[in-house]
Amino acid sequence: MLHGAFTGSGSVSLSGRRNHSSFYRYDHISLPFHSESSIAFYSTDRLSPSLCCSHSSWKPGGWTLTRSPVIKRESSDGFEVKATSVPDNADESDAAAVAKSKMAETLVLGLLFGVWYLFNIYFNIYNKQVLEVFPNPVTLTAVQLAVGTTIIFLTWALNLHKWPNISRTQLVAILPLAVMHTLGNFSTNMSLGKVSVSFTHTIKAMEPFFTVILSTMFLGEIPTAWVMSSLVPIVGGVILASLTEVSFNWPGFWSAMASNLANQSRNVLSKKVMVQKEEPLDNITLFSIITVMSFFLFTPVALLVEGVKFTPSYLQSAGLNLKHVYIRSLLASICFHAYQQVAYMILQRVSPVTHSVGNCVKRVVVIVSSIFFFRTPVSFINSIGTGIALAGVFLYSQVKRIKPKTA
Repeated sequence: MLHGAFTGSGSVSLSGRRNHSSFYRYDHISLPFHSESSIAFYSTDRLSPSLCCSHSSWKPGGWTLTRSPVIKRESSDGFEVKATSVPDNADESDAAAVAKSKMAETLVLGLLFGVWYLFNIYFNIYNKQVLEVFPNPVTLTAVQLAVGTTIIFLTWALNLHKWPNISRTQLVAILPLAVMHTLGNFSTNMSLGKVSVSFTHTIKAMEPFFTVILSTMFLGEIPTAWVMSSLVPIVGGVILASLTEVSFNWPGFWSAMASNLANQSRNVLSKKVMVQKEEPLDNITLFSIITVMSFFLFTPVALLVEGVKFTPSYLQSAGLNLKHVYIRSLLASICFHAYQQVAYMILQRVSPVTHSVGNCVKRVVVIVSSIFFFRTPVSFINSIGTGIALAGVFLYSQVKRIKPKTA
């Protein structure tokens, strides 16, 4: 606050006049002085000047800089008026509000990661339980897509998420993504029906390997030496785990590899074909449209390949417990849709690299939880191979941050 002081004695008069450079007008004021006094002009941080007249002992020196509290006082010797200034603790309160907002955002993000992992764990458990008694992955995939489509239409109908405004050009561009999405989910179910959950997810740790190959082939992205070196422990770890896997069989192995190929092809295609002049779709809307299109694409295929095998009469004729199959299929389908939708919600809040690290941790959580739940026998060499592969995935997510040097 700027304090300019003018000193004198006797009586001081200020004639009323308007200063065009100010928002204030001072009328005629007579100030009596019985002793040496000072006249001070103040301006606040918001350039709001005020007139201050108060007693003080006379000191030479002219203009001085000082800060004074907001006061309004009137006495027989004179009066003092000051304009309100901005509180000194305004910056501190703003900083506290920002810190509180960041803390809340961090808590929400942590909750989303926890829900993502939890839904993924339960999907793999319920899905494996159904596939053990109902080994029809084609039909089960169609059921899961049907439940997901129903949930999506309910969220649109209840205005929980806005109806998509999508053009025909965008639908054509999304079609190959839906095809890859369908093949990826079917291949995962195929693998889960053939081998253990832990082994399926160990093989799926090779996703970065397919990402590098497909990005080089279709996007022309040349991987750095760091990225290439991170693939060595991934491939080596999966090979080591496969050699000692108790439930190993080739159909389960190749279906998991096909899932990697399909899912990473979807990601690469999304970069290649989704460059359009139309307004881009948000991640949740894109996932919803892909799920609906996958349902309509895959249901006719499921009927042609396996027929109608999810009816009560068929399940009873196969000697299955209807309640067991239907409830677990429904729970697996809900968890299947929920964990994928939460994954897209997280992707909207964090960078792809952070999301990749979270996906690596998720795979570790799913592998460990499935081993304990199903009491999967794991040898020492198998656990070492799985650990090396997952460490390679984490290393890959880190070296992706390193930008290649430009000439």
